[in-house]
Amino acid sequence: MADHTHDHAHHHGHAGTPTQVLMAEHELILQALDALEKKAAAVQAGAVPDRAYFEKVVEFLRTFADKCHHGKEEDLLFKRMVDRGFPLQGGPIAVMLHEHEMGRAFIKGIAEGAAKIGTDPVAAKQIAENAKGYVELLRNHIGKENNILFPMADRVLSAEDQADLGKAFEKHEAEETGAGVHEAMLKLLQELKV
Repeated sequence: MADHTHDHAHHHGHAGTPTQVLMAEHELILQALDALEKKAAAVQAGAVPDRAYFEKVVEFLRTFADKCHHGKEEDLLFKRMVDRGFPLQGGPIAVMLHEHEMGRAFIKGIAEGAAKIGTDPVAAKQIAENAKGYVELLRNHIGKENNILFPMADRVLSAEDQADLGKAFEKHEAEETGAGVHEAMLKLLQELKV
């Protein structure tokens, strides 16, 4: 049993503060963005888009980047920052939430394009444009969180807040994301990087 728990923690990169956990997840998302950017550039250059590949990308982005990662930011970290005096409207948190929404729209565009491959001549263009938009948006977004928002969070959150959030992250992982999903997503990420 002890081995299993160690294994669990290892896979989830739960070491460190909540913002360190999120930054470790950012690294994985950035790897997916690099892979997506290459595929989108190939499609833009005239390669026939591979539906299975873009469906996998959408699955990774929806499950890992959005539900698992953005879920922890929106439902847990940002809420606690607001409790500690950050404005919900008009401040950096509002910008991050807006960018998450924009990201969801780009993912939807990729998904819709993938579904139309082979039946709609604009499918490739739709995939390439939404993929490019998403990659650009998320790279900037991650940069802002890593360099601006997360250091702000670490300044305002007490040790107790950090410990609470750490526990809440694990709970979110177990309940919202589901057992084994993180591992499945890491495996999927490897498949995206071909």
